[in-house]
Amino acid sequence: MIRVSHLYKAFDERPVLRGVSLEVREGETLAVIGRSGSGKSVLLKHLLRLLVPDEGTVEVDGQDLAALPYGELRHVRQQFGVLFQGGALFDSLSVAENIAFPLRTFTRATDADIRDRVAECLRLVRLEDVGVKRPSEISGGMQKRAALARAVALEPRYLLYDEPTSGLDPQTARAIDELIKDLSDELNVTSVVITHDMYSALDVADRIVFLHQGEVRWSGTPGELRVASDPVLLDFVRAGEYRIEA
Repeated sequence: MIRVSHLYKAFDERPVLRGVSLEVREGETLAVIGRSGSGKSVLLKHLLRLLVPDEGTVEVDGQDLAALPYGELRHVRQQFGVLFQGGALFDSLSVAENIAFPLRTFTRATDADIRDRVAECLRLVRLEDVGVKRPSEISGGMQKRAALARAVALEPRYLLYDEPTSGLDPQTARAIDELIKDLSDELNVTSVVITHDMYSALDVADRIVFLHQGEVRWSGTPGELRVASDPVLLDFVRAGEYRIEA
């Protein structure tokens, strides 16, 4: 479980997170929504201790990340798979080599075991036939799926998604949503999805947290969001051209 308690973070004396508290329960998918500048990406970086809180704590399985020595922090980080917004694939490597990279870096697996794991990861994201291609030779949606295959290569307990449908056409975005749900079920992982895509949030999430001006303004299930009355939340939802239907 991930627990964020009273998290504050400022840059150049400009507050970004103002006392954020939330929990990500074992096995659930939590979507974090909010306008640009609301603190979503800053929150995500704290979950990996890429940033250290000014105040408050981030705990993963009861361990305060800010208090961990580097060796223990490295072990915790290996329990996370991350799908970065741009995919962050290595252009000089094939898709299969990209997926193999964390296996070669962090494990002592044999070449045969790595090949088998790469094939399994490609199957999970439905890219069985593109392992030999370079990222530049496949579509944007395929690049997202390839990056997701790399994210699950080490069999993480947690998956973090940073705007997974950003830059994709609606049909491809919905395919990524289906993949997020399928992986959650098949791998039994705990997931955090940072998104401004309301269709995606309502489709993939068990619970939703709405960040506004660095604070948790609202939280609840997709069903509760459909009947929510908070005016700031509704303004955000409508700005995304999504129409809530109870």
